[in-house]
Amino acid sequence: MSPLPPQPLSPLDGRYRAAVETLGEHLSEAGLNRARVRVEVEWLVFLTERGLLGSAPLDPEAVRALRHVAAEFGAPEIERLAELEATTRHDVKAVEYLVREKLADLGLTHVAELVHVACTSEDVNNLSYALTVRAAVTGVWLPKLRDVVARLREIAVAERATPMLSRTHGQPATPTTFGKEIAVVVHRLERQIRRIERTEYLGKFSGATGTFSAHVVTDPELDWPAISREFVTSLGLDWNPLTTQIESHDWQAELYTAIAHAGRILHNLCTDVWTYISIGYLAQIPQAGATGSSTMPHKVNPIRFENAEANLELSAALLDSLSQTLVTSRLQRDLTDSTTQRNIGVALGHSLLALDNIRRGLDEIAVAHPVLAADLDGNWEVLGEAIQTVIRAEVTAGRSSIADPYALLKELTRGKRITGDDLRAFVDGLDIGDAAKARLLALTPATYVGVADALVDHLPEV
Repeated sequence: MSPLPPQPLSPLDGRYRAAVETLGEHLSEAGLNRARVRVEVEWLVFLTERGLLGSAPLDPEAVRALRHVAAEFGAPEIERLAELEATTRHDVKAVEYLVREKLADLGLTHVAELVHVACTSEDVNNLSYALTVRAAVTGVWLPKLRDVVARLREIAVAERATPMLSRTHGQPATPTTFGKEIAVVVHRLERQIRRIERTEYLGKFSGATGTFSAHVVTDPELDWPAISREFVTSLGLDWNPLTTQIESHDWQAELYTAIAHAGRILHNLCTDVWTYISIGYLAQIPQAGATGSSTMPHKVNPIRFENAEANLELSAALLDSLSQTLVTSRLQRDLTDSTTQRNIGVALGHSLLALDNIRRGLDEIAVAHPVLAADLDGNWEVLGEAIQTVIRAEVTAGRSSIADPYALLKELTRGKRITGDDLRAFVDGLDIGDAAKARLLALTPATYVGVADALVDHLPEV
């Protein structure tokens, strides 16, 4: 057997690359290194702009050229970093050497010793991860989730008055509307979106053990915590004043927990949609050229939702692992977070792939209104709840003397199929007030939906 050419191990980098490649702009090794270069450059600019550690301000053109190094980070820099790291065996040190080389190219060697000055690698790393994760979540993942929620909202509004038999425990139950059920999902997801939008992307910049020791001994007159705060917030991040060598990653754990929670809500949507398809409530729209089964030509399979289900489970497992692992670091620092954080993109990638499938899948289904109507008409027994509740109110008001209305309806309906005529005949013979009897005689499974339609209005406006 001849060997294959080099192949990706992850399907995210192979079969599903097109659906997730936008994350690679941020959560790849190259994306991380670009952010590291940016942090190193911004620290150098920050120091020189303020004349710190014996420096003097650079001219504006030099500053623009330096920032251009980070902004235009690409294939040549990726290749050069690989060469440098082959020697240094240290990824951040390789970044430092790359920036020094760029300074030499720009004729700025007089500030070369300010590159990475007073920094531990984790000062650069934690800011770089905060920048890349923020960009990936706010620029790629959240917009995809919002797009899914927007489509669900459209369905909820369009089908808000479409009556549907509920299936509590999988059995016929008090009717609802299809739109109201989808609105529940929208409401749940929008709560998670608000949680994720409130994420604090924390950063530290305080040296080898979070004490500013090297900073103070170099220039004891400066307020280094204030300088650190100013630098971290200049990157658009939130400053963490109390850390060990590492930023404690609590914000990451909180974020990944919220993303996993949103994924579990979506997983619930997928299983419900799959079930609605299986019982005929939702019809699948055949896609031109698509094959449902390699042997059964008639089949249209709910593959979008099945794919999403599986990828949401993978994503949740990885996000849970990240949340659990990243909050622990032995004493002042260990390296368990280093390899763990390199899987952030994988975790979000499986979630993004699921979102892509859900969004596509929602455009490939349609509510089967005749099926919903027929199912309601075939389950008149679900009105037993309404009848026994009305009787109990009539008894309380002194307009009926029926004993144990619940037992009466249980005897009539439990485990039985009854028709509309059967139920109307039963109601017509009840000892209740005329107004109550009229309401019950007019009731059908399709109209027994309470205020489900109006509940959709509780979705916040967009």
